[in-house]
Amino acid sequence: MSAENKILIEVYPRYLEDHSKPSANKYAFAYTIKITNTGTTAAKLLSRHWLITDANGKVEEVRGPGVIGKTPHLQPGEAFTYTSGALIETPVGVMQGEYSMRSDSGENFDALIPQFTLSIPRTLH
Repeated sequence: MSAENKILIEVYPRYLEDHSKPSANKYAFAYTIKITNTGTTAAKLLSRHWLITDANGKVEEVRGPGVIGKTPHLQPGEAFTYTSGALIETPVGVMQGEYSMRSDSGENFDALIPQFTLSIPRTLH
């Protein structure tokens, strides 16, 4: 990724107790993501790719256009925040992935989403 194409990804996950059913191995999580264009050129988010892994090693791969039905176009210094969710079969899991982006200068690049943990409260220290 060139110096002009820099995207900062911040993730804030939380457990959704009201939407979970541990007796049926269903653990619901929400995550809020803030995508900030820290580069010098505007860029548009085209698609997403996720790997969601539960504590049993089960991996779900998710690909699709945009995020929550949007393809935000971020000017330098601009941010876009959204909230989505994931359902896994264990009380702990991890997610990671990338957003496919295109800069206004025509360069395609990936903005990596750092791995983050999905965990019910008081499960991990």
